[in-house]
Amino acid sequence: MSATKESIHGMWANRWVFILAATGSAIGLGNIWKFPYITGENGGGAFVLVYLVCIAIIGIPIMMAEVLIGRRGRSSPINSMRSLALEARASSWWKYTGWLGALAGFLVLSYYSVIAGWAILYTFRLGAGQFTNASPQAVELAFNNFLADPLLLIAFHTLFMIMTLVVVARGVTRGLELAIRLMMPTLFLLLLILLAYGVNSGGFAQAVAFLFTFNFDQLRAESALVALGHAFFTLSLGLGAIMMYGAYMPKNASIGFAVLTVAGIDTLVSIGAGLAVFPIVFANHLEPGAGPGLLFVTLPIAFGQMPWGSFFGALFFLLVIIAAWSSSISLIEPLVAWVVEKGFMNRIKASIMLGVLTWIVGLGTVFSFNVWKDVTFFAGKNFFHSLDFITANIMLPLGGLLIAIFAGWIMKRTVVEKELNMSSYGLYALWTIVLRLVSPVAVLVVMLWALFQEQIKTWLA
Repeated sequence: MSATKESIHGMWANRWVFILAATGSAIGLGNIWKFPYITGENGGGAFVLVYLVCIAIIGIPIMMAEVLIGRRGRSSPINSMRSLALEARASSWWKYTGWLGALAGFLVLSYYSVIAGWAILYTFRLGAGQFTNASPQAVELAFNNFLADPLLLIAFHTLFMIMTLVVVARGVTRGLELAIRLMMPTLFLLLLILLAYGVNSGGFAQAVAFLFTFNFDQLRAESALVALGHAFFTLSLGLGAIMMYGAYMPKNASIGFAVLTVAGIDTLVSIGAGLAVFPIVFANHLEPGAGPGLLFVTLPIAFGQMPWGSFFGALFFLLVIIAAWSSSISLIEPLVAWVVEKGFMNRIKASIMLGVLTWIVGLGTVFSFNVWKDVTFFAGKNFFHSLDFITANIMLPLGGLLIAIFAGWIMKRTVVEKELNMSSYGLYALWTIVLRLVSPVAVLVVMLWALFQEQIKTWLA
């Protein structure tokens, strides 16, 4: 296979567009919604430190592997894995690693779209001042009533899917790249505005102490595993998205520099989100470990009690929408690219077809909060929690594990060295050791804990 092969879908204009695109894929609900509340649940600063270590030993090495596979294959994850397995004279079964990632992205988008739709509604609700001086009971009741209305949930799920498909259908240059160039600076600007608001909210000192004071006595074994799992999830690993974006990466761009930059920006956004959220929480004497309800219950209560709260609350949920939007376009792109490569239909038709299928699967998540709330599908979980568990705890880690094995053990060493083109052999050797040994073991630990934590706790007791 020629290393100069180009993607039929187009190329990013330069390495900085790739960095923005990959950052957009990585930054999503996990940064703005999940990171603050899991930090709150797991003791603050000590958890942040463990999370940063996990980014280094799992996130960065596997992300580099995904990008180099994508750039070498120059096609969808499915076809890249197939062609690179052929090049390495390995089993054709490796193509199913590409299928695993593309399917995981499809399933994640089906429920991601529903949750992102909630943020659209809450942008309007906060902007209209609906929660000004509202009691905690009133805010919680409003959220519960919203979840109980399937038609309203479907309306905003549909709106978000349309937003995603409009971008993807326009292609790499006129769609993905143009959207990323607009979305990411807007996201950073909104985050800076909200950070400034947090600094002046009255709870900033408490937030800084909470995020950066290392109270290791509050750190549990489970906390370290949560950090490990979130480090994997937040960089969009195992979803095919980063591999797909790597296929559009210029051949002369440094993979190491690009991935380190993406991981750094993603981590800064997570911490920035924490510094924007927790001052508001502390200033209103609310619970930082409020769990998933932090975004749609706790924060609206806080914004409703603060000066200019409606305006800045609307800006916050606009930030959430943009973060989710920049991620969603990367989740469906791998399957759209594969359909186009197979010649089944053009990009516009492929986007519409796959978008409709994603929307239909998303209805299961919608109904999980109302008409199907008592219906279980997997391990006693409803449809939404089943999808979330299967993708986050099985499909993503398994995909990352297979990518680490493929890039570390199966691909030809000369090919890997050429794609990475590292100036220091010592750094290359370190990356190889971590990818071959450390990252796979860490991923296996996360998977086993997620699947068998009750049995492990009983065994360790």
